Amino acid sequence: MLKKTMQQAMNDQINAEMYSSYLYLSMEAYFQSISLNGFAAWMRAQVQEELMHAMKFYDFVHERGGQVTLESIAKPDTTWSSPLNAFEAVLKHEQHVTSLINDLVDLAISEKDHASNIFLQWFVTEQVEEEASVGEVVEKLRLIQDNPSGLFMLDAEMGKRTFSVTPGTPGE
Repeated sequence: MLKKTMQQAMNDQINAEMYSSYLYLSMEAYFQSISLNGFAAWMRAQVQEELMHAMKFYDFVHERGGQVTLESIAKPDTTWSSPLNAFEAVLKHEQHVTSLINDLVDLAISEKDHASNIFLQWFVTEQVEEEASVGEVVEKLRLIQDNPSGLFMLDAEMGKRTFSVTPGTPGE
């Protein structure tokens, strides 16, 4: 049985993951509006990934006999001054999500909720990958600076990303 404090924290995380999806959908719209369809495709994959994360938490709360309570999702930003500015915002956001996951792990440990702690370890690893992936894009954009050719080459590379569910992830 999920304790009320952990149930509330997981419900908050569902909302955070849904917000992440909403933010990245807004970024997809931004990239489409400036004709960087590869960046838009990258964001679309990220939207799907964040929705999957929310559903993992959703399913876990139910599996533990808890109650899911959905709250309003905050309105995301809709414009950025450049692709670099957008991806710097992504990196900052992913670092925030990492702190939320770490807080959940700390709560699970303090509550001696071993099942939640085990469940959350997948997200700890996932956040390391998220930050590294986004950090790499930020560094490439910094290298490119104002070079349109480099931006178009990176856009083509970004468009190759697709979303796929990894077998064996929690909540499947």
